[in-house]
Amino acid sequence: MFIQTESTPNPSTLKFLPGREVMASGTADFATAEDAARRSPLAAKLFEIEGVASVFLGGDFITVGKTDDATWSNVKPLVLSGIMDFFGAGLMPVITEGGEKAASGEETDVERQIRELLDTRVRPAVAQDGGDIIFRSFEDGIVYVHLQGSCSGCPSSTATLKHGIENMLKYYVPEVVSVQAVD
Repeated sequence: MFIQTESTPNPSTLKFLPGREVMASGTADFATAEDAARRSPLAAKLFEIEGVASVFLGGDFITVGKTDDATWSNVKPLVLSGIMDFFGAGLMPVITEGGEKAASGEETDVERQIRELLDTRVRPAVAQDGGDIIFRSFEDGIVYVHLQGSCSGCPSSTATLKHGIENMLKYYVPEVVSVQAVD
């Protein structure tokens, strides 16, 4: 198995591409080993590596965040080995419960339009960088989104939100005043 790696705009994360499907649908974000242990054998295995701070699973990639005191020269080979061991041993499923799901309930036309723009124009771009953006709500002109993977904590995420996503949403949806990230 050959696993490609790509840098992301966030220097604390790397994107690993195992050349196969990771998640059939949705995404899964793990900020702690405890959460990973409950939901994902793959993420739990990666959290066993000293220096791993977060794991994000996407359709065909895995984004791993490292702790501030760790170096990629030490962590990267161990993550590559962990991913290779997991898929090589046929340890499936990657996740034991569903990933992020769209909000249920009644959506307004404006919310549907915002969600569609995020899903079709923004999500593919942030997935290229090893992350994801999840629509949370729209209240009083403010779009609330949750950033995951390499986008979470990225130094350039504020600029991306304000100058990219906010401007695009304002252009297509006049009701949008601003975009804010939430945890």
